[in-house]
Parts: sequence; structure tokens; C-alpha cells
Amino acid sequence: MTSLILALVGGGVVGLALGGLGGGGSMLAVPALIYLLGFTPAHATTAGLVIVAVTSLAGLLAHARAGRVRWRTGAAFVLAGLPAAAATGALSSRLPAGVLTAAFAALAGIAAWRMLAPRRAADPGGEAPGLAGTAPHENGGAAQPAGPVRSVATGAGLGAITGLLGVGGGFLTVPALVSALAFTMAEAVGTSLLVISGNAMAALVPRLGAAGNLDWAVVAPFTAAAVLGAWDGKRLADRFSGPALQRTFAFALLAVAALMLVDALR
Repeated sequence: MTSLILALVGGGVVGLALGGLGGGGSMLAVPALIYLLGFTPAHATTAGLVIVAVTSLAGLLAHARAGRVRWRTGAAFVLAGLPAAAATGALSSRLPAGVLTAAFAALAGIAAWRMLAPRRAADPGGEAPGLAGTAPHENGGAAQPAGPVRSVATGAGLGAITGLLGVGGGFLTVPALVSALAFTMAEAVGTSLLVISGNAMAALVPRLGAAGNLDWAVVAPFTAAAVLGAWDGKRLADRFSGPALQRTFAFALLAVAALMLVDALR
């Protein structure tokens, strides 16, 4: 019963962060599974991919109905990341727990830094970006699409991170779509869910055998709570200012990074 309650609470917090910030919430899923629910790092990253894939697909449907997903360009970006996601997904299960923990701590620290960094520009359309450090723009803005080589490299890098650490990487995907492909912020947030869900499912393929060893009595309610929390995240964002939410979440990530780094160095 205690594990079920912790799973529901942890999933709800992850979903609220995803819905309220447009990304980054999955950074809390893996630490919650390790430190609250007793998963090993390898099982936690696999379970994290399940949670990320299902939650992202649920969010993708909502954004697709609003016309905020650029399917053709987003699919090309996904294809660039699929081989890397599958390769690092297979590699992850073979790495020592300490290496995975230290890598996750470093990524959490980078995510926190990006969220605390000052915004570079304001959206002319008045829409606040979901993650700090991005530069939203409209047609005719300063951002220009990157070349195909950079776009492919960026997609592959995002896929590699998703496969290795079991996170969606929304805090990286949204800025990448804005800067590399010149998406508007609304399109980047919606399309990032396509990229994240595609990479997560690709990374799960080489881990299908390990997925059978997961404690589904914990993973299933955690995932369901994350989906429900993501739907309510927008209401949270409407009630509180975006910068305040980002700062709170960033400091939480810094605490997670410090905890995991100390654990890795033991």
C-alpha cells in the first residue's frame, strides 16, 4: 500500500511538471523510482522510458488536436534519433549503476542550469516559453533553420540521451526545435512530444526483456498518475507565473543532482 501511494504521488508530481513546464518532468521520474520505490538504476531507466512514452503520447494527442504538431518535420527529426536511442538503450543495461547515476546527476544539473538561465528573448505573440533558455520567435524573427547536418546531429544527440538515461529530454528538445528547425514555441512544445515519444519507444525495444522484470504494480499507477497530472499541469501554469514554476523546479532538480552525485561517488 505504501508503494502504491508513493507511486501515485510521484507520478502526479512528474505529470504536473510536464504539463506545467512543457518538459523536464521526467527528470524526476528516475530518481523517484530509485530513492522512493527501491528500483535499481537500470530498472528505473527502463521504467522511466515507459512513463515518458505513455505520458508524451497522451500529451501529443492534446497538442495535435490544437494543431501544434508539425508531423512531417518532426518525424524526420525523430528518425535521426531512433538509431542512437536504440543503441544507447541497449548500452544502458550494461553500464555500472554508479556510471548511470553520475550521468543522470550531470544531466539534472544541466537541466537546472538551463531553467535558471535568463531568457534571451520574449515571444512577440505573448506566449511564455515552457523552458528557460529558449528563444521563441515568430515568422520573420531572428532564428533561422539550421542545415540538415546540424538537424540530424541534434536529433541523434537527443535520441542518445533518451535511450541512455530514460528521460524525455524536453528541456533540450524544445530549444533544439526552436534553434535548429526555426519552429515557433507553440509548435516546438507540441512537436517535442512526438520526438520524445518516438525516441522513448525506440529505446524500449532493446529493453523489452528487462521490461518483464519491472514491478508493474508500481509502474502502472505511476504512469497513470503522470498522465492525469500532465492534464492538470496547464491549470497549475495558469495559476502561477512561469518563471516562479521554473525556479522551483530548477532548485528541486539541483537537489536531485546533488543527491545522486553523492550516491554515485560512494
